[in-house]
Amino acid sequence: MKKLLIPCACILVVVSSPAFATEKAAEQASVSNEALGQVPPMAVERSFFLWSESSTNDELLGMFYDTRYIHFQDPRAPRFLWFDREGRAALGIGGYVKATASYDFDGALPDKDFVTYDIPVPGNPAERNQYQMDASTTRLFLKLVGDNAALGKYTVYVEGDFRGGDHAGFRLNQAYVNARGFLVGQAWSTFVDPAAAPPTIDYEGPNGMTCVRNVMARYTLDLSSHWQMAMAVESPSVTYTLDEGYNTAIRQRMSDIPFYLQYAWNGGNSHIRASGLLRGLSYRDLVTSRNKSELGWAVQLSGLANITPKMTLFYQGVYGYGYGEYLNGLGGEGFDLIPDPDNQGRLYAPETLGYVAGLRYAFSPKFFMSSSYSQCRVYGKTGALPENAYRYAQYIVGNAFYNITPACSVGLEYLYGRRSNINREDGHANRINAMIQYSF
Repeated sequence: MKKLLIPCACILVVVSSPAFATEKAAEQASVSNEALGQVPPMAVERSFFLWSESSTNDELLGMFYDTRYIHFQDPRAPRFLWFDREGRAALGIGGYVKATASYDFDGALPDKDFVTYDIPVPGNPAERNQYQMDASTTRLFLKLVGDNAALGKYTVYVEGDFRGGDHAGFRLNQAYVNARGFLVGQAWSTFVDPAAAPPTIDYEGPNGMTCVRNVMARYTLDLSSHWQMAMAVESPSVTYTLDEGYNTAIRQRMSDIPFYLQYAWNGGNSHIRASGLLRGLSYRDLVTSRNKSELGWAVQLSGLANITPKMTLFYQGVYGYGYGEYLNGLGGEGFDLIPDPDNQGRLYAPETLGYVAGLRYAFSPKFFMSSSYSQCRVYGKTGALPENAYRYAQYIVGNAFYNITPACSVGLEYLYGRRSNINREDGHANRINAMIQYSF
């Protein structure tokens, strides 16, 4: 193994294919990405150090390539790396350019993403077909990893896409510092299990899946090589369906409190996670002129498992009251609190259920196919909602991905969605997605 001694404060390394990394980082990359149905962004075939005696080299690179607990659509390891002279910190810049084209037939959606809540009911015969293109889900990120006496091994991460505003402005997705088990900043909610998300080209993903990023302070504790637990306080975001003149929204007075217990095996590439969520949902009752709160709660079972070396199962089921903002199918649609038909002025947390199950089969390191089924459903009292209000929706997806090169992939996908309302009317939509993505 070649070792270079270069007397400078910072070194820029441009990684091309075949890429550079250590053998240990290579092993972590291949195992983690295989579990997610992707090959590493760069094929790791040779390695070298940019500094002398340092056992930290492998560890730092392993922190870049460890992708066991990230969402399928999150960017992987960066292609451009800076290292300090002592080998105690490394900064990576990466992301991907993603362009998609979609065609709707036999039912069209007014969205770039396949949002089942927005399926027209009944269907509009004048809007049955639609062609769209999009590049706004292109991602950029900065990741700093290091090791020092005060913080131990730490990570600083900033990532975003171009979904901000109406003109494809930059939007912050994640920004956090993680050290000694503490994470502070904006990241995937502790109640979300991002690694359990099945592969999709569609940015929205299955409607029965929890999928939200929050600002938080979280503590994660590794109980053993297999067991892990975490708890957090997170910024609340509540959407209401109001009964005008009888109640109104107010500022929230309690943080969301998510937590989980997880068991992992197969080197961390398979896991099962049990999660819980507590919420205090505040509003103003105008009839009694009092501020009130409803308890929202949810429980979830999620994970992924390598059934065979080539087949992976993804699954997630969530149930509770007043957690609509966490569900893909209900987020932002006013289902955290809705009017109580038996008590004017009062809001209550509706009962909801979401689930998703999917399989991925890797025919080779370059090619895999997957399919998933998901549903999101509202139960309980709905007398205060209009007859054309949402009752449930289904989301079905089948896709195939092929890596032309270690950095460039293409995909093709079919989506079917069906929405049903309280009055039993329903509508459906069909979409074909095509994608090309280049990671760097």
